Amino acid sequence: MSNRIVHMTSAHSRNDIRIFIKMCSSLAKSEAFEVFLVVADGLGNEIKNGVNIVDVGKVQGRLKRMFVATRKVFLQAKKLQGDIYHIHDPELIPSGLKLRKLNKKVIFDAHEDLPKQVKAKPYLPVIARKVLPYFIEWYESRVSFKFNYIVTATPSIRDKFAKITPNVIDINNFPITDELVCPIVEDRGPLSQVCYIGAITKIRGIEQLLQASALLEDISLVLVGEFAEPTLKELLQKTQNWSNVVETGFVDREVVKEVLNNSMAGLVTLLPTPNHLESLPNKMFEYMSAGVPIIASDFPLWKEIIDSTGCGIYVNPENPEEIKNAILYLSQNPIEAKKMGRNGYKAVATKYNWSSQFLRLSRIYNNILADD
Repeated sequence: MSNRIVHMTSAHSRNDIRIFIKMCSSLAKSEAFEVFLVVADGLGNEIKNGVNIVDVGKVQGRLKRMFVATRKVFLQAKKLQGDIYHIHDPELIPSGLKLRKLNKKVIFDAHEDLPKQVKAKPYLPVIARKVLPYFIEWYESRVSFKFNYIVTATPSIRDKFAKITPNVIDINNFPITDELVCPIVEDRGPLSQVCYIGAITKIRGIEQLLQASALLEDISLVLVGEFAEPTLKELLQKTQNWSNVVETGFVDREVVKEVLNNSMAGLVTLLPTPNHLESLPNKMFEYMSAGVPIIASDFPLWKEIIDSTGCGIYVNPENPEEIKNAILYLSQNPIEAKKMGRNGYKAVATKYNWSSQFLRLSRIYNNILADD
């Protein structure tokens, strides 16, 4: 008899890479698990990749989502009578605690270091950015040990929760090996574009990327993703820095493959906010998995990865001139760029891949299920 695993999110897309493509879809391939994903996006119910997606409907507005959508997700998830509940949003922590009171087994997945993330939220008042992180840290210390397990997206977040509970493990957001086409296996001639894949915001360095792109004549910047701040997009489109930009919006994985296969570099020049400094961005490892050299922020952790693998170049993300020079270097040294791409691909194939992380996740599930 299969064990029923119920993943819950009130904020993420049903096609979220970490939740759906990696965790849920991988679990659904095993006969040992029956997998449900409860979402709140208004796109209806469906079965995809063997995952039963259950939609509670979309709620407009951030506050309504936090209070109305979370309750709907909780009530629907409870009906499913899962053997394990895996929650993916901080706003669902109260729902997870309710499930624990019902003697359900619950995992909380910390995608981000929330106190650090709050400090960089531009829409919050300054006083809130100063006070909220302390409250969140206090709240985490009071409730985290009540979950059966804490799963984190990075080792640094794991170390934080390890001070609260021993039941914590990092499941890094590494790519699925060979999911994205590797361009090093074919000769496509000279390339004339670089790409950025992911959500587009100020703190992820979009303004500096546009400034760097405007300094280049024959190399375009392809943006694959959606602007998290619509007003920012409107503002940037009116500037001369937009002239070299090709915007695709949100696209499926096949289009992502195509963009990567035609790019000389993948850009991950996030700004040095507290939450970014020790993060492991999915986009960085996806670029590597596709054999594309990376141009990344010069954070100590990222520099260590680049130095140890030889997969790219690091720059000051706040300096458009440095970003421009890195792009020009790869453009003018295609043999070296190809070597960097090959190094990144090898690093993912041998170390930074989802298969290694899924084994860790499966082991945790089986241990929780066995602990009756």
